[in-house]
Amino acid sequence: MSGHADLDSRRSWTRLLVTLVAAVTGNVGMWAVISALPGIAADFEASRAMASLPYAATMLGFGAGNFLIGRLVDRHGMARVLAVVGVGLGLAYFAAAQSPSVMVLSLWQLVIGFGTGACFAPLIADISQWFLKQRGLAVAIAASGNYLAGAVWPVALDWVGGGAGWRWDYSALALVSVVILVPISFALRTRVDAGAIAVSEAQAAARAGQTGLSPRQLQWALGIAGIGCCVAMAMPQVHIVALCVDMGFGAAVGREMLSLMLLGGVASRVLSGVIADRIGGVRTLLLGSVLQCIALVLYLPAGGLVSLYAVSLIFGLSQGGIVPSYAVIVREYLPAREAGSRTGFVILMTLIGMAFGGWLSGWIYDQTGSYALAFWNGIAWNAMNIAIIGTLFLRTRARGRAVPVL
Repeated sequence: MSGHADLDSRRSWTRLLVTLVAAVTGNVGMWAVISALPGIAADFEASRAMASLPYAATMLGFGAGNFLIGRLVDRHGMARVLAVVGVGLGLAYFAAAQSPSVMVLSLWQLVIGFGTGACFAPLIADISQWFLKQRGLAVAIAASGNYLAGAVWPVALDWVGGGAGWRWDYSALALVSVVILVPISFALRTRVDAGAIAVSEAQAAARAGQTGLSPRQLQWALGIAGIGCCVAMAMPQVHIVALCVDMGFGAAVGREMLSLMLLGGVASRVLSGVIADRIGGVRTLLLGSVLQCIALVLYLPAGGLVSLYAVSLIFGLSQGGIVPSYAVIVREYLPAREAGSRTGFVILMTLIGMAFGGWLSGWIYDQTGSYALAFWNGIAWNAMNIAIIGTLFLRTRARGRAVPVL
C-alpha cells in the first residue's frame, strides 16, 4: 500500500475516534485534582499553596510522561503502552484515594500524571502520522479529549457519587481506567505504513529551512514559549473553583464554570485545527496566544456570577487551540519519525509552565489574599510567549510562504 493511501483514509478516521475515547478517559487525572482542590484543602487543613502541590506534582508527572512515554511509543507503538498505562493508572488512583496527607497525595499524583501523559502528546503524535491534508483537524480533535475529560468526568462523578467527596471520585476512576483503557488499546495495534512516514518526512524537510533554526533550536524555542503561555493559562484553569468558593458562589458553581471553560476550549481546539490546516501552526499559535492574553485581562473587572461565566467561556474559546498548535508546528517542521519524542518534549515544557503557574498563583494568593496580582502575573508571562512566537512568525514569513501539501 502506498503512503498516500494510508493518509486521511477511513482507517485514519476510525483510529481518530478510538484515540479520542482513550484521551477522554486517560486525561481525567489532571482535572480530578483541580475539582478536588477545595476538598483537599479542607480535608488536610492546608493553605491554598499547599493544596495546589498535588496539582503541581500532577503536571510535572504529566510532562515527564508525555516526553518519556512518547519515546516508548516511537519504538514500541501505542497499543502496548496504553494497556500498561491503563492498569498503572487504576492502581495509582486507588492508592491516592487512601492518602493520609497532602505530601503522600502529591507523590501519587506524580504517578497519576506520568500515566496520564500517555494519553496526550503520545496519542497526538500517533494520530498525526495518519493524516496529511487534515492533520491540524485530527490533532485538534485528539487534543480535545483532554478538555472533554475535564468537562465531563468531574461533573459526572459528582452526580453519580452524590457529592461523596474526592476520595470516592478517585476510587471510581481507578475502575474506569482499567475497564476502558486496557480493552481499547487493542484497537491501536496497527502502525502507519512506511510510505506514509516518507511522505511526511519529505514535507517537513521542505519546510524546515523556513525558520532559520536547527531542529534543536526550534524545539527549545517552542518549549520556552510553551512555558510562558501555560503559566498564564494555569491561573484560571487551576484556581477557578477556589476563586468561586472565595467569592461565595460555591465549589459546584466553580466546577460548572470549569466545565464551561473546557467545553469552550474543545470548540476552540477543533476550530484552531481547521485554521491550522489553512494558515499553518505558527500563525494559529500566535492568534491563540493573543486572544488568551485579552481574555486574561477581561477577568480583572469580572466580579459577578454572570460576568465570570461569560469571561470563563471567552477564555476557553480563546486558548483551547494553543497547545495543539505546538504539536502541529512540530509535525510541520521537524522529522516525522521523531514525532513522539519531540512533541513530548514541547508538551513537557508547557506542562512545566502549568505546574509552576498553578503553584505560583496559589502562592501569590496566600501573600496578597487576592487573585488580582496572579492574573497580572499570567498576563506578563503571556506577553513573553507572544514575543517568541511573533518572532518565529516573522522569520518564517520572511523566508517564504508555507510549503503546499504534497
